[in-house]
Amino acid sequence: GRGYALFPLLGVLFFPGVHIVLSLEIKADAHVRGYVGEKIKLKCTFKSTSSVTDKLTIDWTYRPPSSSRTESIFHYQSFQYPTTAGTFRDRISWVGDVYRGDASISISNPTLKDNGTFSCAVKNPPDVHHNIPATELTVTERGFGTMLSSVALLSILVFLPSAVVVILLLVRMARKSAGLKKRSKSGYKKSSIEVSDDTDQEEGDDCMARLCVRCAECLDSDYEETY
Repeated sequence: GRGYALFPLLGVLFFPGVHIVLSLEIKADAHVRGYVGEKIKLKCTFKSTSSVTDKLTIDWTYRPPSSSRTESIFHYQSFQYPTTAGTFRDRISWVGDVYRGDASISISNPTLKDNGTFSCAVKNPPDVHHNIPATELTVTERGFGTMLSSVALLSILVFLPSAVVVILLLVRMARKSAGLKKRSKSGYKKSSIEVSDDTDQEEGDDCMARLCVRCAECLDSDYEETY
């Protein structure tokens, strides 16, 4: 019969006159941002030229920042085998589906110590030659600024001070209008005391308006520093 040689480690299949390259493509997010105490999903997907069998294996590894040491945190082959030792003990969960090309996992109760590089490796014999994508995880504390979306925060910072200034101007105009109507009906000239009172009121309104504008500038500067 016609002979052939199979080299799975190289991912190449040779037949007389035929050269077939086995392709297993793996994709993962290059950067993932998470928050302390909130579950984080590390997404990993793959495409294989071979059908999924019980020989398919998935291995997730972790490498701390500024370190060459790696540790296995999850293994899959027909069943799930999360790590039972180390900092990720009892915190790794399987959220993938191998029949849909999904090899994702999640981390429960993340901390600042979980920052680092996570790698996803998949083998589906004889399709085993592939890239190993890396995901950089950054875990931070969630503050008040991050609780609001950037759009909502921008709307508050821009429109709230403007609305306060507009309301103050409308109130001032209404007071002036009411005062003019009252004086026109009474038909008497302002006394020096009344003029002084009106001046003080106008100065107070102007001070309030300037204060609101100053607050708006402070809020805008805080927003720029935050981002």
